[in-house]
Amino acid sequence: MQMDLHPNTSFRPYLIATIVLDIAGWGCTAFAIIALPPTVWARWLLFFGGSIGLTGLFLPVTWFLNLRFPSSPLVGAAVILRQAVWIGVYGALLIWLQQERLVTLWTGLGLAAGLGAIEYLIRMRENARWQPGIDLPPSASVQPSLDNDQPKE
Repeated sequence: MQMDLHPNTSFRPYLIATIVLDIAGWGCTAFAIIALPPTVWARWLLFFGGSIGLTGLFLPVTWFLNLRFPSSPLVGAAVILRQAVWIGVYGALLIWLQQERLVTLWTGLGLAAGLGAIEYLIRMRENARWQPGIDLPPSASVQPSLDNDQPKE
């Protein structure tokens, strides 16, 4: 596999997003834990900040895993970001369930399997979409001219 064909070989496009997500997410989480009384809005800020912070934390991990184990249609930035968001949502769900002491090994594994299945189905849908014009020869894509009397420029 040639390295110039892979669109995600540099982490540079994701660096600013990672830093912004980490600062905003962990800042909101720390503010909710340290400065706010345990009210409903503080809990929502904790979930929101935790999911954004985990998304920023796992964005380099998902980028590296997609670089290390490439799929046949190469993934774009949207897929890498979506996979990092799934990890952030998973972490926020675990925090929410832990507040009521509902997290066990099996609920955590079941949630991970469910979110993994959703991502797998989304990727299957993306791979199965028909893209016209990929395998057509160049002459087949040219429309025939109706007026053959005119000279071509």
